[in-house]
Amino acid sequence: MAKKAGPLSGLKVVELAGLAPAPFACTILADLGADVIRVDRATPGNDVIGFPNDPLARGRRSIGINTKTPEGVELVLKLADEADVLIEGFRPGVAERMGIGPEQVHARNPRLVYGRMTGWGQDGPLATVAGHDINYIGIAGALEPIGQAGGRPVVPLNLVGDFGGGGLLLAMGVLAALFERQSSGKGQVVDASMVDGAALLTTSLHGLLNSGLWPGGRGENMLDGGAPFYDTYETADGKYVAIGAIEMRFWGDLVKVLGLDPEETPVHVDKNEWPKLREIVAEAVAKHTRDELVAKAEGTDACLTPVLAPGEAPSHPHNVARGTFVDIGGVVQPAPAPRFDRTPAQTPEPPRPKGADTADVLAELGVDADGIDRLKAAGTIV
Repeated sequence: MAKKAGPLSGLKVVELAGLAPAPFACTILADLGADVIRVDRATPGNDVIGFPNDPLARGRRSIGINTKTPEGVELVLKLADEADVLIEGFRPGVAERMGIGPEQVHARNPRLVYGRMTGWGQDGPLATVAGHDINYIGIAGALEPIGQAGGRPVVPLNLVGDFGGGGLLLAMGVLAALFERQSSGKGQVVDASMVDGAALLTTSLHGLLNSGLWPGGRGENMLDGGAPFYDTYETADGKYVAIGAIEMRFWGDLVKVLGLDPEETPVHVDKNEWPKLREIVAEAVAKHTRDELVAKAEGTDACLTPVLAPGEAPSHPHNVARGTFVDIGGVVQPAPAPRFDRTPAQTPEPPRPKGADTADVLAELGVDADGIDRLKAAGTIV
């Protein structure tokens, strides 16, 4: 297979198929040029893991292997023999029982970086307990602060645990281990836990708490919607704008955009005036449609922007100009990020059907056509 473009071109990654966070880590690596081979289950069907055209399956090849057979396990180990990275998202102990845990893999390829993605981590009282994003961010202290004053915590989709505190953390950990390998010559295990990652995302919040700069409860502080100058407001057409006019100069621009009288508008940093100020801002915003208000703010530093639905975001002029979203196989989705000036990433290929590349990948491992036919007949591969 020809090398892909991007800063990770030449990096070989084996992905044991799973859902959400581990595939997201592999998507990041594949987007940036790594040759990722997804090991799918060798079961009938022409689907990809997740759902057809799933963006989390883009940009890599697929090989279907029955890992419940000794022959299938050996094929995975052969893939790992030639790889730089292996990533799995099973519960602790599952990969070991399959025969493809870190010890088994490192015995054959000590340079391999073994990335493990779990919710709770590889150890601890909850390590083997079932859970999902909402559970992980709950005990990390990342869920409780999100929501309106007097209301219950609001679920932030599964962005904080699965993706920000999970897949992104794992990708960063894998790259750190690869950097260290340059000096040691050895691989290692990367234990990426969504609890750890979600907690890491709250680092700044802990600083604010310790400094007394986060004195209120949920929805009562400056950055959680408690401040009238840092919140969302409904417009005349039932849509919303986001306002983030924290600094005095930005607040001054916002006052002008909203048509308020600076002399009669309360000082925005006076917390005692927040309830009154919120009413004033809400009333002013409600006089305009979302797009009318956005147009009034254009060219200013009012920090007023539209709240776009996911389906609207690709059409925003800024996103269009930067190519923030791309069409891959008929599915509009985020483009690879970040960007590199010398080694830019290419637009990823659409997801490959399960097992679409089995023969080609095995041929690269030295398995001849007769051997491939025998493995197919035995149900070891698809």
